[in-house]
Amino acid sequence: MKRIATFTALLALLTLGSCAAGPQQLSRSVDDWDREFYVNNPRIDGVLYFIPVIPIVKYAAMIGDFFIVNPYHFWGEDVWDDQGTNFKHIEVESTDGYVNSLWADDADFLFKAGE
Repeated sequence: MKRIATFTALLALLTLGSCAAGPQQLSRSVDDWDREFYVNNPRIDGVLYFIPVIPIVKYAAMIGDFFIVNPYHFWGEDVWDDQGTNFKHIEVESTDGYVNSLWADDADFLFKAGE
């Protein structure tokens, strides 16, 4: 009986203490860092993927988002007022054009704009 109570308490703690829905602040910040590196020097960005610095940092950021950032925003505010917290990406100067998000109305797959 003690094992069932411990398991139930642990399951409740993990359920309320973690969340995949949220602003993903840490992992999206790593995306911004990666994007800025790629735009300014794609060779260094490629090396940081080969080593694999960026994949390891992205993985750690996703864990931090899952256990800290997302539950804080989701359970602390967003679920109660039914309005999600947004993440504002940094502005990066396009040096060789850009591709749009596929969620954008004017997006074309593999089409480079702004050249």
